[in-house]
Amino acid sequence: MTSNRRLLLVHAHPDDETINNGATMAKYVAEGVDVTLVTCTRGEEGEVLVPELSHYASHDTDQLGTHRETELADAMAALGVTDFRFLGAPEKKYRDSGMMGTEPNNRSDCFWNADLDEAAMRLVKVILEIKPQVMITYDEFGGYGHPDHIQAHRVAMRAAELAADPLHTDGRPWKIEKIYWNITPRSVIAAGMEKMKEIGSDFFGSDNIDDIPFVKPDELVTSLIDGNLYIEKKMNAMRAHPTQIALDGPFFALSNNLGNEIWGHEYYTLVQGVKTPPLDAKGYEIDLFSGVVSS
Repeated sequence: MTSNRRLLLVHAHPDDETINNGATMAKYVAEGVDVTLVTCTRGEEGEVLVPELSHYASHDTDQLGTHRETELADAMAALGVTDFRFLGAPEKKYRDSGMMGTEPNNRSDCFWNADLDEAAMRLVKVILEIKPQVMITYDEFGGYGHPDHIQAHRVAMRAAELAADPLHTDGRPWKIEKIYWNITPRSVIAAGMEKMKEIGSDFFGSDNIDDIPFVKPDELVTSLIDGNLYIEKKMNAMRAHPTQIALDGPFFALSNNLGNEIWGHEYYTLVQGVKTPPLDAKGYEIDLFSGVVSS
């Protein structure tokens, strides 16, 4: 660790970090913050969007996880993040759980079926090593209900609790001052739906915003990172995940039709710590490290 500001992100699969926090990560790296990413699985059950790589899928050669490790490394290079790890590596490997009710969700080695405290203690080791003042993860619904997202939330929050407890840290606890959950505000999705309708796209799969599981009320937003200066880095990181993000698909169509705001603005809910100025015109924090006192 080289900085007196340290950020930890806990995500479920490779590509989640870029979609949710790519601009935030690039911004803080550029500002000299030590950024650490912990990814809980290798995304073995993901759908392969590249036909020539379809044989990597879990139902074929089951090599997608290994391939997505390289995609993650390429994405982190695009964002400038040098400290990225898989939870439990190298001694433990958690497998992608797939969606609720699917066969992968029943596997004993999938992340969804991991012992919570065991997985959390593996993350505690990282917390005690890097001593982050700020942590970002999902909300209790995992954004849209994926089992691995929900479990990542549970593990991250439990690890933060255990790391702050002297009984679980050999008397050397570390309290994370500020914890944020990713959030996608209703107003942003509403604007996106209108714009995509104009070009005849069904990107959102429904005309009813209430059918979209990851939409949250705007009043839950406490903080906004304006990463417009880092849009190109985020787009390059998204391009580094070709098995999951189609370069000619809806993610980039959304960006092209809504401009930088759709990917450059990343929203958060502060769930531990105090919202601290400077604030923008809407009353949102504009720096996740504002008010941090530990070094």
